[in-house]
Amino acid sequence: MLFSNLGFYSKGIEFKAPEYYNDVTQNKVKRENATLFSLVRNSELDGMLSSIKYVEERFNNRFHYDWVFMNDKPFTEYFKGNVSAAVSGRAIFSEIPKEFWDIPDSIDKDEMKKDMDFMAREQVLYARKVTYRQMCRFNSGFFYKMPVMNTYQYYWRVEPFIRFYCDIAEDPFKIMREEKRAYGFTMAMLEDRKTIRQLWSNTLEFFESEHPEYVGKRNSIKFITHDSETHTFEPRNYNLCHYWSNFEIADLNFFRSKEYEDYFQYLDATGNFFYERWGDAPIHSLAVSYLLPFEKIHYFANTGYYHKPNFDCPSDPDIFNALHCKCEPARSFTNLAYSCVPRFLLAEKADLEENTKV
Repeated sequence: MLFSNLGFYSKGIEFKAPEYYNDVTQNKVKRENATLFSLVRNSELDGMLSSIKYVEERFNNRFHYDWVFMNDKPFTEYFKGNVSAAVSGRAIFSEIPKEFWDIPDSIDKDEMKKDMDFMAREQVLYARKVTYRQMCRFNSGFFYKMPVMNTYQYYWRVEPFIRFYCDIAEDPFKIMREEKRAYGFTMAMLEDRKTIRQLWSNTLEFFESEHPEYVGKRNSIKFITHDSETHTFEPRNYNLCHYWSNFEIADLNFFRSKEYEDYFQYLDATGNFFYERWGDAPIHSLAVSYLLPFEKIHYFANTGYYHKPNFDCPSDPDIFNALHCKCEPARSFTNLAYSCVPRFLLAEKADLEENTKV
């Protein structure tokens, strides 16, 4: 059964993810306990419909996964109607409560404005955007606490105006479950140091001074501490690499863990989501690196994923043709100098060699 023209509000309703979908031969096929997820405004309808078109054509028209839409304002009937008609699974709409979105009372607004002005002079992107900071804080520590997400184990984040230039041949959620992965990405890059001046020192304080017991015995810190010039790993030097979280497939139990929650609360108490301009991408990445081993992280290669201004495109002609890609491999971000994917693969290899020595 499909729910292509039905939209639901999550407030006060218990949802159960459908366990099966009907494929083209009308055979029941097991589906994972998962959802697509978008944080989106009413004004971004065109961008959201564009993203839905690509995701449905390249992936979800075969699986019909639910799609959860969140907004800090009520969704309009126009938005809900258009989106519900565009998705092949259930469209579920959820309004974010003020306590998950508003600027905390503990934030000094005068100090925040002064810091924002300073970043504007430094030409930091989104320097004066309060809503950007609210979004990053929500994606760092609140989206997984929304009641509607309690239904699911896995989620796939999709933003407005993204594209997929290749077919997604396998179900990523199935890969995550079968391979026991907790976090998946497709692109990784360098963060702007001016946006996270104190994030690394705060992270070191938390994991090395406050909770050293949280650091995984097998972790993936090598990814965030590889020096591209010396080709060595410097444990106390952050290289600014992070997984680009606008594409993110993850086990929600990772974010629900006490370790991650304590880390987020520690960071939130600094106020630096607002005094600085911390993104959820470096925060997720630092947490993943300290808490998870490489075998819990999955690199989703060959997706043909696009988020302005970067895209991934397979370089192997056989893969390119098999996935019906429509992109230019020579312009793929993945192997450019400021991509961190090569560093991830190098760190993963070094970790494997180190842990397989007799």
